[in-house]
Amino acid sequence: MAFFAVLAVVLPAAYPVVASTARIAVASNFREAAAEIGAAFKAATGHNVIFSFGSTAQLFVQIAQGAPFDAFLAADQDRAERAVEAGLGVEGSRFTYATGRIVLFSIDDKLVVGPETLHRGPFAKLAIAEPASAPYGAAAMETLRALNSLEGVKSRIVKGLNIAQTYQFVHSGNAELGFVALSQIVLHSDGSRWLVPQALHSPVAQDAVLLEAGANSCAARAFLAFLRGPKANAIREKYGYEGEN
Repeated sequence: MAFFAVLAVVLPAAYPVVASTARIAVASNFREAAAEIGAAFKAATGHNVIFSFGSTAQLFVQIAQGAPFDAFLAADQDRAERAVEAGLGVEGSRFTYATGRIVLFSIDDKLVVGPETLHRGPFAKLAIAEPASAPYGAAAMETLRALNSLEGVKSRIVKGLNIAQTYQFVHSGNAELGFVALSQIVLHSDGSRWLVPQALHSPVAQDAVLLEAGANSCAARAFLAFLRGPKANAIREKYGYEGEN
């Protein structure tokens, strides 16, 4: 945590010195929250931020291949940790910036009534994110197993490359229901939904890390510090995430 202790001393004097731009790779589930946090960050510091959104697995591959990102906001903890272990991330800079929740959701306002929907609901397709690469998909599979529902729905599962595509499957009606991120639906009351109890799956803890490519970027360091602050935390909570720790 020495990295952030230094930031706490340096940043007040550095806000804003010479505005620069941070390039941040961000897991797709955090798109809306990141956009709002980015706007608040620019207003507070004068620094610009450019986000590139995608699945955590795809972004990690891009980073490993030399994509010019300054920081990585993953949808899990594993890949941020692996970035540090591979020498791609700055030692001591990793922290959990948000913990996500999953929701069983349908645009049909009468379809989802609870977990029993998976056993008796009239649906042909259940959308989940690819569990091998998307943490929200892995959480969905854990939930199905915990509810003893997997065998009954296995033939009806359709997989999105990431949680953004999974939401599109459901929102477009191509899948009658699916496990989506709470952040994708928390600001509207359309359709029907069941918030999955956290006890049914491993926490979807999401880690951020400063990348070696951005180690000397004032804007990237400032953004990660801002991400840990009260303004960013209020935005996270607005989108249904638990705060960083």
